[in-house]
Amino acid sequence: MSVFEKERKSMVKKQIYKRGIREEKVLKAFESVPREKFVPEDQKHMAYGDHPLPIGDNQTISQPYIVALMTDALELQKEDKVLELGTGSGYQAAILGEIASEIFSIERIENLASNAKKILRELGYNNIHIKVDDGTLGWEDKSPFDAIMVTAASPNIPDSLTEQLKTGGRMVIPVGDLHSQDLLKVTKTKSGIEKVNLGGCRFVPLKGEKGWS
Repeated sequence: MSVFEKERKSMVKKQIYKRGIREEKVLKAFESVPREKFVPEDQKHMAYGDHPLPIGDNQTISQPYIVALMTDALELQKEDKVLELGTGSGYQAAILGEIASEIFSIERIENLASNAKKILRELGYNNIHIKVDDGTLGWEDKSPFDAIMVTAASPNIPDSLTEQLKTGGRMVIPVGDLHSQDLLKVTKTKSGIEKVNLGGCRFVPLKGEKGWS
């Protein structure tokens, strides 16, 4: 077993399982995805640390536990179609791709999208589709989605996204100001949306027409 494999097992046990995430398919996804492939060369030795890491272009790869918390909250099924806003390194997309059927991921920074595509292709993920666009508008021609994951902070819950959720669909989104947010789980019902606050968090801003300018 390599050093990274040992660190990955330890991360799942100490950072994720011990903090209360027990869904087997989520834990298996984290055991399967090589996080070290998604961080810059000079950060690889810290790939499994309990903290976010810079990936360039003023963006970060989130702390493993936050990725796990958001993934767990989506309650994904094998046949689900998922929209992700903010591809970033591609790590979250890979985790989603281990569990759900198809992932559609939008990134506004071309350099990050290109790098994520390359890594995901090398790792054999053919169920993840990435495009460069304004994620706040969603991906209308691929909607409706069973779940939506927003990996950047929004000033509100964009109508453009709730409209692209199926009834019964779930969305996880950080909502607040530029300094701190609440991580919300949003469920679309026949009568509107239900919100559950999963706790405080801090993400980079969600930029776009329905986000921050």
